Amino acid sequence: MRMTAVEEGHTNPVELHLPRDIDWDMLDKSRFFFLGAALFSGVSVALYPAIVLKTRLQVRQTPLSCFGAAASILRQEGSHGFYRGFATSLAGTIPARALYVTALEVTKTAVGSATSRLGMPDTAAAAASNAAAGLSAAVAAQIVWTPIDVVSQRLMVQGSEARSKYRGGIDAFRKILHSDGFRGLYRGFGMSIFTYAPSNAVWWASYTMSQRIIWDAIGYWSSRRDSFVLKPAYGTVAAVQGVSAAMAGGAAALVTMPLDTVKTRMQVMDGGDDGGKRMMTIGRTVKNLLREGGWLACYRGLGPRWASMSLSSTAMITTYEFLKRLSAKSQGSFN
Repeated sequence: MRMTAVEEGHTNPVELHLPRDIDWDMLDKSRFFFLGAALFSGVSVALYPAIVLKTRLQVRQTPLSCFGAAASILRQEGSHGFYRGFATSLAGTIPARALYVTALEVTKTAVGSATSRLGMPDTAAAAASNAAAGLSAAVAAQIVWTPIDVVSQRLMVQGSEARSKYRGGIDAFRKILHSDGFRGLYRGFGMSIFTYAPSNAVWWASYTMSQRIIWDAIGYWSSRRDSFVLKPAYGTVAAVQGVSAAMAGGAAALVTMPLDTVKTRMQVMDGGDDGGKRMMTIGRTVKNLLREGGWLACYRGLGPRWASMSLSSTAMITTYEFLKRLSAKSQGSFN
């Protein structure tokens, strides 16, 4: 892929020769899904403690610092407390990721072809196709992920306060199904779509634009050194992708934090009235949060979520791009 950047006072643009993007049709699908399951499982192991910490803070009815919550988990439950519900989460991650990346790549290819036919500029076309792909991928993944999220989050928080105890993911699944029916496994599904669909659209569009800004800055710096052709190594490309992903992840975490807090509480907590038999609704959840601590209560767990989304975005995109290169049908076709 070739990009150009021009500095005032120079008549020649800086040419950036980037590795070619790998489209869905260029992938060996069997290798892609097999390696993807292994690589993303490793990423999940590394990032899961931050998700547990974030979830515990979101369902607390009194504020507590991140360090205080982490120390409490270590003191009362040991290090395994940071991995409550991990087996359930991992079991759901594999099919959810498969749906996510399939919808992502298919939509990106389809929308990318459509924007090219419409004659849109490359940067705008890339942002539009990535935004549409992120939106469709989030919706597809939530079909599988919402029930897994409900079960795993119940397991995450049961060691923090007096709540129903589950012996594991299967036991939690049975008890939720028995008490709330199939609807109980899809608590917060609408809120999940409302949270993750626009978040993913914004993330992928921001990621595309962040890369463009960084490469323009690199091109500008290169033009000052009278270097008018630049072919960055793959390590440099991966670094730019990682920084762009972290920027996009941090911004998405900040914007969608209140939505995520409401979603988490709806999935984990009961209504609190009539013996706790009523499901949480959006209105009841927001009312409880405002009563507990005003709008700031909606941002409990922001630190862990911001760190988790920034780190997971960096890990996800670098792993994802590396995976695509490993899974290309012809290893030399994308240079």
